[in-house]
Amino acid sequence: MKAVLLVGGMGTRLRPLTYRIPKPLLPVMGKPLIMHVIDSIPGEVDEVIVPIGYKRDVMEEYLRSHPPGRRITLVDEPEPLGTGGAVKNVEDRIDGQFLVINGDVITSLDVASFVRFHRTKGGVASISLWPVEDPSPFGVAQLDDDSRITRFQEKPKREEAFSKLINAGAYALEREVLDLIGDGFVSMEREVFPKLLDKGMYGFRFDGHWIDCGTRENVIGAHRTLMGGRAEVSRNSVSEGATVEAPSFVGDEAVVAGARIGPCAYVSPRCVVGPMSHVEGSVLYEDARVGTRCRIVDSIIDQGVSVPDGAEVVSQIVSRATQ
Repeated sequence: MKAVLLVGGMGTRLRPLTYRIPKPLLPVMGKPLIMHVIDSIPGEVDEVIVPIGYKRDVMEEYLRSHPPGRRITLVDEPEPLGTGGAVKNVEDRIDGQFLVINGDVITSLDVASFVRFHRTKGGVASISLWPVEDPSPFGVAQLDDDSRITRFQEKPKREEAFSKLINAGAYALEREVLDLIGDGFVSMEREVFPKLLDKGMYGFRFDGHWIDCGTRENVIGAHRTLMGGRAEVSRNSVSEGATVEAPSFVGDEAVVAGARIGPCAYVSPRCVVGPMSHVEGSVLYEDARVGTRCRIVDSIIDQGVSVPDGAEVVSQIVSRATQ
């Protein structure tokens, strides 16, 4: 069985972080987004196929220096092809039933259970579904009593949505679905899904969490979710006179001297936070330095960035990277 990870796009909403690295390599809890997804894929998947265009060289270098322990194949996507076109582009590598998964989502989906669900239903396609209050930014599915999808809407107006169950970005598909995908730029959700309704398309609802890490707010939210209610300080870090309020994390060899950390703060290894500073609802990547009397709120400080004494950073991404 193959799995195709969709990692297209340039991560524009996460700039300037994504001037330095592609969005799938953005760390969440110290691990790149794409590795959270790869680690969730069941062992029966013998190849993970990644169509990629933007910063492929950075992705290749990461995989060389951090072998994932399973077969990963990068395939050129020199121009954006959409969710359907990206899958069609790797058609020659797919030999049977396969998975398609968004590579930038942090989710509690049990992929093995999802695959079993698909096989039990016997349709040509199954998609994961997640309930939300406002479905207007997403694709919306309506199910019958057997979990078969009877209607699908892509990004409806809120008042016109017939369901609050949204497409959560994981698909189990039969190979015949590839015959319904045209050449060039193709949206799986807008152009392919409507053709599958009469052939047997099912929806798999799951509980837990689902976070699309395409924005600063959601990247911070993913850290908050995965930290749970814990306040964890590494044994090798130095926290002289500091207070750490749950949920928070302070990594190895971080120096937190007389500062207030949390709630909802992630301080990566080797960061320095100076006296009388406060870091709340924020993520500091490795080797970031925060001076004295700083206030960092709802922000991401990229690796190696130095925040000067007395600075206030609110709802920002701060990076040294440039276009």
